[in-house]
Amino acid sequence: MKQELKQKQRFTGGRNIAMKVPVAQYDQTVAFYRDVLGLAEISEHAPHVVFAFGDNQLWIDRTPGVGQSEVWLELITQDAEAAEYLASQGYVRQDELEPLPEDFKAFWVSNPAAVVHLVNASAATQAGGQ
Repeated sequence: MKQELKQKQRFTGGRNIAMKVPVAQYDQTVAFYRDVLGLAEISEHAPHVVFAFGDNQLWIDRTPGVGQSEVWLELITQDAEAAEYLASQGYVRQDELEPLPEDFKAFWVSNPAAVVHLVNASAATQAGGQ
């Protein structure tokens, strides 16, 4: 049974969480995580604002055009056919959500509750999938 489950697992949770924040709430949101909670800022991602969030990284993105904050999650996969698999399950790529670098093996998809996920195959090849 355990072997069967392992063969079906195509995805794992990634370490990146993105919070898309309206422009009017951005500065106060960053101050909440930095000044109120005292989370450590990860400076290597500048000019992006990223905080250590346990074993994860919390990206705070100033996002014009949104009326309320959204949380976007990352999935890691080693499955080169992940997009085709998700499409066969009724979930299509949403590349229009946010541009990604050309050499970045990833795409966007949403779950039934409209939570956006970055499906990242690049991370699986970097540092052993970490």
